[in-house]
Order: sequence, then C-alpha cells, then structure tokens
Amino acid sequence: MAIINKKSLKSKKAVALLLFFLYLGAISMAAQIKPRTYVAENTTEIINIDGKMDEVSWSKTSWSSNFVDIEGIIKPTYETKFKMLWDDTNIYFFAELKEPHVWATLKQKDTIIFYDNDFEIFLDPDGDTHNYYELEMNALNTIWDLYLSKPYRNNGYVMDGWDFKGIQSAVQVNGTLNNSTDIDEGWTIEIAIPWSFTTTPGGTTRVPENESWRINFSRVNWDFDLENGRYTRKKDAVGNFLPEYNWVWSPQGVINMHEPEHWGYVYFSKDNSTEFTISEDEYIKWYMYELYRNIKNNNEQGWDLKDGKFQREVQITKDKPVIALLEKNNFGFAIWVKSPFTNNKLVIHTDGKFETYHDKTD
Repeated sequence: MAIINKKSLKSKKAVALLLFFLYLGAISMAAQIKPRTYVAENTTEIINIDGKMDEVSWSKTSWSSNFVDIEGIIKPTYETKFKMLWDDTNIYFFAELKEPHVWATLKQKDTIIFYDNDFEIFLDPDGDTHNYYELEMNALNTIWDLYLSKPYRNNGYVMDGWDFKGIQSAVQVNGTLNNSTDIDEGWTIEIAIPWSFTTTPGGTTRVPENESWRINFSRVNWDFDLENGRYTRKKDAVGNFLPEYNWVWSPQGVINMHEPEHWGYVYFSKDNSTEFTISEDEYIKWYMYELYRNIKNNNEQGWDLKDGKFQREVQITKDKPVIALLEKNNFGFAIWVKSPFTNNKLVIHTDGKFETYHDKTD
C-alpha cells in the first residue's frame, strides 16, 4: 500500500480548487462587456464653437473608437466617432457622423429629438448610476437636455425642463440638409458645456482634473421614406414606424442606454498623458451590477445561505477572490463586497445606487 502524504494532498486540492475558481472567473469575465475608455486632453487654446475642427487642439487629439451596435453585435451602417477636450471652464465635444442623406425636422427645444436622426451624450460624473445627464441634438442643432435622478428601472424622476446653462453647440452639414436629390457625406457637431452644470446650489464648481467620469454616446438612425421629396421615418405595411438603429461608443449589451453601469470611462488628463487604467474595484462593480440586474429580474439563483448570510460562490476578478453578499430587510436589499484590492466596502442598494465605504484602518 502506498503511503499517502496528507499535507501534499491538501496542497494539491487547494491548487486544483484555485485553478477551478480561476476557470470560472475567466468564463464570467469573458461574458462581461468591458466598457471602453477615452483620454480627454487639456487645452489652453480658445475653442470657437462652429461645428468645424479648425483649432490645432482638435487636430492633435485622438478620435474615439468607431461606434458599434448598442448590443455590441451588428456593425453599424454608417461610421460615427468623437473627440473630447477640456479646460478650466468647459468640456468640449466634437463628433463626426457619416451618412448619405442628412435630414432633420424637429425645431422646438426639448422635444423628443430621437424621433429624428440624432446624436446623444450621457454623463454620470460620480459613477453611482444616479443623478445623471442626457443631451440629444439633431442636424438642425435642436437640443433636448434633461436630468435624471435614477435610471428608469428604479422609478426616478426626469427633469425635462432642466438645462445645461451656458451650453454652446453648432452643426456643419457636409452636403445639403433635407435635400433628397443629392448625396451627402454626413454632419459634424461641436459642443461646449460649462463644468458648472454639476455645481450644487451654493457649491463650488469642481473640475475633474486627472479623474474619470462614466460617459457614453449614442446615435439614433432611422430608415426613411420620401413624401413629395420630404424625408419621413419609414413605416411598415400596417403603418407602424420601423424600429430605429442604436449605435453607441461603449456597447450596452442590451437595447437600453439607461443602464449607466455599462457606460465608458473618460479620463480628464491634465498633463495630456494618454495612459488610463480602469481600477480593479470597477471590475468588481460590473460583476455586482450583473447580480443586481438578475435580482431586479426576479432571478436569485446562485445565492446560498452560509453562516446566516446569503452569498455567492467565489468570483475571481483580476486574479483575486471576490465574495458577494446579499442582505435583505423590510425595506429592500443590498449587495456588497469587501474589495480584496482596497479593503473598501462596495455596496449597491435596492434603488441601484452604488456607494463606496472607505476602509479607515491603517
């Protein structure tokens, strides 16, 4: 009979278990869509908002990746990309939208602009998925700007009359607007938004120097018909409008822009360094929101009661074991994780709000 080294056997089992968890973690991470990143460079040049990319700063800064389908699967018909700059006063956007027929009909501010082909910006400065901002505009430079207290899934309120105070915007059409007899190249957009839009009453405007915001961009595009030479959204055989195309910078994985946890990361570089790395805690956050969405969809599979607490099996994130816990009470629930990277407690509350409780120990 062979002599069994129990210590060696335990060690082998531990290694095998770790490799198994690493395998499961790799599968889980592969299923996630990693948000895109962009580095917005600082400028001291005066930017003239005219819809043109004439300034030296624009020519030197990088384009974003091309937009993709909102679910991240289908390649868009037309190319879309953007650039960003910032200074101590404004955040600047420049977008280029390719299309052979540039048309728009809506001229009243704060109407539902995505009933035309449009360009959209979504801004969540603190990345907690609450208290975020949306801007839509068409080729007539008609704007719809609004503030949302929470995503629609969390039954927040929408301030439709809210405005980006001091916003400047301009559109240039590379072709002829609303002319169905020719072929256009597309249209360009230039926007300046003062940082003060995030300032609370009585507060001080804070510029996110060397920090990142969660941001995404969307482009809505419609198939069209012509009625007496006039563009209209295309309808099916029974008179219903055909669904729009949704093309975005950072894929959502679902046809819904109002899941801010999927948005990309824009880093506001003061020294114009092009390097930006997403923090490890953000990777945990993506995993936590996956669990949160499942619970909101009445799927609580995978939660086991251990030591009086509901918890998940170990999830390997960036080579570290992560254990998510679920706490329930009469008022809802909370999902939380003790980060193995920072020791901070990461929490998603019932209403979807994300919070970080910083470790106070030395």
